This record gives sequence, C-alpha cells and structure tokens, in this order.
Amino acid sequence: MPMRTQVATHKPSKKARLCAAWALGLICMLSWAGHLHAQTESAADASKSEPLDSVIAVVNNQVILASDLDLEMRVFRLLPIGKRDDFTRGRALERLTTRALIEQQIVQEDPHGLDVAPRELTDSLAELRQSQPACKLRDCATPAGWAAYLATLGLTPERVSDYWTHRMAVLRFIELRFRSGNRVTPEEIQKYYKEEFVPKYALPSDAPTLDKISPRIEEILLQQKVNALLNDWLKSLQDQGQVEILDPVLRAQAAEENAQPAPADTPPEKGAQP
Repeated sequence: MPMRTQVATHKPSKKARLCAAWALGLICMLSWAGHLHAQTESAADASKSEPLDSVIAVVNNQVILASDLDLEMRVFRLLPIGKRDDFTRGRALERLTTRALIEQQIVQEDPHGLDVAPRELTDSLAELRQSQPACKLRDCATPAGWAAYLATLGLTPERVSDYWTHRMAVLRFIELRFRSGNRVTPEEIQKYYKEEFVPKYALPSDAPTLDKISPRIEEILLQQKVNALLNDWLKSLQDQGQVEILDPVLRAQAAEENAQPAPADTPPEKGAQP
C-alpha cells in the first residue's frame, strides 16, 4: 500500500502577523507622505507662477484688490470716451472707490438695484462692440471673435459682462436720481448761445442759428446740472464714508491727481463718469 506523504502546514504566529501588518502600514504611510509632498511642491510651484492678490484700498469695509485695479485699467480701453493717455493707476483707483461708494448706496436703497435685465446687457454690449475701432477688422459680432479681441487686452467675455453689468446699474441710478425731472429753460439756452457759443466764432454770422443748435445746447446745460448735482452728492458720500488707500504709492499718486482736473469722460450714457 503506497505511503501518503503529509505536507506540514505552519500557521504564522500572532507576533509575525503583527509585524507584517506594521510593515504594510509603514509602507502605506510612506507612500501617502510622498504623495502629499508632491502635492505640496506642486502647489508651491503654482503659487510661484501666479502672483498673490493684495488689498490696495478699503471703502466702508469693502476691499479693493490689485486685480480690481488691473481690470479697471484694461476695461477702460474699451470705454467709448475721448483721451485715454492720461488715465493713470491713480485715476483708476479713484474711479473704483467712487463706484464702490455709489454701489453701496444703491444696494442700501434697493437690494436688487445692481441687477440688470439680460436683454439690456446684451444690447449694451452689442453697442460696445460696434464702438470698438479694432472690431472693424475682427468679427466681434460672433462670440468667438469677441473673445479673441478681448484676449488681446487680457480680458474675457465673462469679466467684461460682469463689469458692464455694474456700470450699467450705476449709470441707471445716476440717470434716475439726477437727470429725471431736471429741466433747462429757453432763457438758459439763449443765454448760453449768446455768451458761450457764438463768441467761439470769428464772426457771429458764421455761427449756426439758435434753432439748429438748441437741442445740443440743451443737452450740454442739462449735463452740467447733472454733473454738479452728482459731484455734490459724491462729496457728501465721501465725507460720510471711509475710504482708506493702503498702497502708499497709489495714495501719493491719488492725492497728487485729485488736485488736478479729471480727464474728460463723457460716454454716450449721458456722460456719467463711473
């Protein structure tokens, strides 16, 4: 009868099993630590390539960032206004602080005061695209063409749309608060025509007649009244509020430029500066 060979099986001891489990855990910990270190180094490299944002001003506890100032400088090149050469960072910061004061007042009076109907925004942006000289060489009427043009300015359609929404809300507020109900009398138009308009011509007979130029004079006088009311109101907001410029260079530049006349900024939307 053939003999059976019995193979002996040995179960690992409890101590051996504990050692194996400990070794496996150590390997897992080292692997996780290496992965975490790699993620940390990756995040550190990303932080080196992307400069950190910084707070440059505070308007009634609302911070204004360096990125906000950069956006203001870039978007200003899109605005349908006159000269752009004298638009400095100091003036851009002044626009930002002024707009922040106005927006805070708008929200205080109406929580939905900064909302703009999508259709109104679309129509206004269409007019903006049409006003861009560079768009005559590009197909800015299409989303792709508009995005490509904005990319040359370091902008995106989303950032411009958000900026434009706030701008429209501010201009609408100024229109309703200071322009509606304001009137220019025929006597005021006639006085301006005689004392301001006609003297600009070498001969009085060379000047256009009053009836032809009257609508334009009325618009000029109305805008002067709106600007005067707006400036007085903004001054009261600045006196009541708290605007602190934290960047020393911008603070010195803003103080210097505040003593100089502001650059002309008369866009089609009734000339409101924000």
